[in-house]
Amino acid sequence: MTYARDAKPPFYHGTRADLSPGDLLVAGRPSNFADDWAASWIYFAATLEAAVWGAELARGEGRERIYLVEPTGPFEDDPNLTDKKFPGNITASYRSRDALRVLGEVAEWQGHPPEQIAAMKDGIASKRGEIID
Repeated sequence: MTYARDAKPPFYHGTRADLSPGDLLVAGRPSNFADDWAASWIYFAATLEAAVWGAELARGEGRERIYLVEPTGPFEDDPNLTDKKFPGNITASYRSRDALRVLGEVAEWQGHPPEQIAAMKDGIASKRGEIID
């Protein structure tokens, strides 16, 4: 398996999807960042903080969830964050065209205050069309 830079598990994925161990997360699902765009990558991180943001920003009505995941193929640093916003990939954020296998769910984690989530959503809305696919 090819790892980006010095990436090491555990890896996390934040979402609102209700999944079970063994389920696969795949690319091609509707993006959290644009109504008319399906992501051609599946995103994940080696930091719980990045996964918390993923769960909080995920579209849908289900509860926010964070899963421990395992990449099933090669992956790379997420260019939307790496060296563009956070030089050196300090968020340890990655993306793959191959599936992520769910290993389990993180039972306890701390979310952000509602005002901080709203500010992040506003910031993302102002950047629509700038996502590197």
